[in-house]
Amino acid sequence: MSRPRLERVRASVGIAQLALQQIEDDLTADGIDAPELAAILRELQEDITFPGGLFPSLAQLVSTAARKAEQFEPYRDGVASRSLHEAAALITGNAGPRMTWAARALEPQGEDT
Repeated sequence: MSRPRLERVRASVGIAQLALQQIEDDLTADGIDAPELAAILRELQEDITFPGGLFPSLAQLVSTAARKAEQFEPYRDGVASRSLHEAAALITGNAGPRMTWAARALEPQGEDT
């Protein structure tokens, strides 16, 4: 991996971690109620201003890594790419829906807002 690319990835991960820390701070703030928590969970799963939301975007990133890994293992057993594809599937097929279910449990009426 080229040094500048690795540095960009590290910087991007750092920015993402700071953003996620801000969300965590908001989640632990005083005064948050069930409808607001539900809205935050929906935003993470189905962001209105950024198509896809956090979980689908993360799954897409992992799937991209899986497709790249496939290029390096054409004569191997595909352990790396298969593991990455499975991780992406777990994000979209398991973690994402569970976030939606949690939001619905906290505020069922908020689904249409």
